[in-house]
Amino acid sequence: MADYEEAIAFLGVCGPFQRLIFILLSLSVIPNGYMSISMVFLGDTPPHHCRVPSLNSSYGGLGYNLSIPTEELKGETILSRCIRYTEQENSGSGYSNDTEDCVDGWVFSKERYVSTIVTEWNLVCHDDWRAPFTLTLFFIGVLIGSLCSGILSDRYGRKITFFSTKALQTLLGLLLAFSNSWEMFCVVYCLSGVMDISCYCTCFVLGSELLIKSTRESFGILGVGLCYATGYAVLPLFAYFIRDWRTLQIGLSLVGFLYIPLWWFIPESPRWLITQGRLQEAEAIIRAAAKRNGITPPEDIFQQELSIDTKEIEIECEFDGQNKYTWLDLLKTTNMRNITVINIIMWISITLTYYGLSFNTSNLDGDPYLNCLISAATEFLSAAVVWTTMHFAPRRFTLPFTLLLGGTFMLLIQFVPEDLSGLTITLAMTGRLVVTGAFSFVYVYSTELFPTVVRNMGLGVTSMAARIGSTVSPYIAYIGTYNKALPYVLMGGISVFSGGLSLLLPETKGERLPELISQVKPLQWCCQDKKSKDANCLGGDMDLSEEKSMADTQEKGMIATRF
Repeated sequence: MADYEEAIAFLGVCGPFQRLIFILLSLSVIPNGYMSISMVFLGDTPPHHCRVPSLNSSYGGLGYNLSIPTEELKGETILSRCIRYTEQENSGSGYSNDTEDCVDGWVFSKERYVSTIVTEWNLVCHDDWRAPFTLTLFFIGVLIGSLCSGILSDRYGRKITFFSTKALQTLLGLLLAFSNSWEMFCVVYCLSGVMDISCYCTCFVLGSELLIKSTRESFGILGVGLCYATGYAVLPLFAYFIRDWRTLQIGLSLVGFLYIPLWWFIPESPRWLITQGRLQEAEAIIRAAAKRNGITPPEDIFQQELSIDTKEIEIECEFDGQNKYTWLDLLKTTNMRNITVINIIMWISITLTYYGLSFNTSNLDGDPYLNCLISAATEFLSAAVVWTTMHFAPRRFTLPFTLLLGGTFMLLIQFVPEDLSGLTITLAMTGRLVVTGAFSFVYVYSTELFPTVVRNMGLGVTSMAARIGSTVSPYIAYIGTYNKALPYVLMGGISVFSGGLSLLLPETKGERLPELISQVKPLQWCCQDKKSKDANCLGGDMDLSEEKSMADTQEKGMIATRF
């Protein structure tokens, strides 16, 4: 379908049809902005201590200082959260120096939350690992959805997959609010992760295929990016006014019903219909788009050209087994192997840091709602910065600069005195700003580094590897409940390391995308001389004649997913 965009060029670049698709699909991403981050409030752990039946059940009631030992947390002396003094027998008020676990449960502070899943199912002390593990299960669901959504979308169509997963995303969100046990919550939350990423992925692909090349980049970075940030910003506003986790989850889920009318405005992807041989349906969609734009379409839009392409696709499928690239081709040559490994490390590092900073918001000093809102604001600013920077600065400057700068800000936090909480928040949010920019930018750079014949597989591998970072990220915040500076030391060190590693990647701005594996550029070593560079550019350790030929390879769009 090399002539597809030429065939529909008469529609224009930004007519009413394109604007409608751009806006509606972008708006559909808003729920994705708060689904994964909502655990910042749903699963937060309020101050707590052991319940003593003989004393007032309210948090911090009189007498608790005699029945519960104290401990120091973040420089503050508090009642112990997990042990209490053993009450002496035959005494209504005496306690021994021996301690025991909280056998009668816990008393939780109601100052900030009416309830969370932590207070609902007592996920503290010996069971405190369960809260971050819940998020880990969500990201395991995201991994499964990443693998399955493309298969479903390619087989059954973009539109049906998008609206099916959007509906299930809403229904599972409501079911989550009615969970009667932590185990049920985990299962439903994992399934929510599957639907969350599937809906996001299909939306991105559908928008990329309905919009022509010149508006695709704006849709991916500005449209999707800004609406994702809007969803993120909505979360602390909902959470501030709704302090009960079940009611909050219902409120967030009900937003999904607002997208039902989109079914009648968003069409199927004509590109996908053409690959299925459904040319008349594809042409009908283009004619409807032309009518909305007030344009009279030609009598024969692309029937003849694309019928030829469809036959070529069928022929290619018949001989696919003879000319098929595999995952092993990502490691076949030295240059290809270097690009693959470095990209995997970068994606893991960026997702771990991005989600680690997001989930660690509740551990920052100050108001968590305001901190979360500021964190969301960095999403808006980073999208604008990346959009501007990527058009002027070299790729080899943009990515290392964001990673190194973000890592440096996070490493500086350990030197900030505890009484300067405002400075800590400023450094954390500034670090998050530049790391978010790296998150948005790494997709563009990776797309240009992988050759066309394995680009889909390359981005698929890096996206799957990114799930390692997002799966581990909840435990970064878990560490922060015990040591405020350690999470930033870990994330800062990882960002600086990956930023230094990204300096080795070749420049791609303004250059032709590599088509074959032999065209992949070598790493840019500081000590590499011109002769060795020229030799590597000619194919390194793989001769052109040895590589599999692939005529008229079609480049398919992939997505930079945040999950």
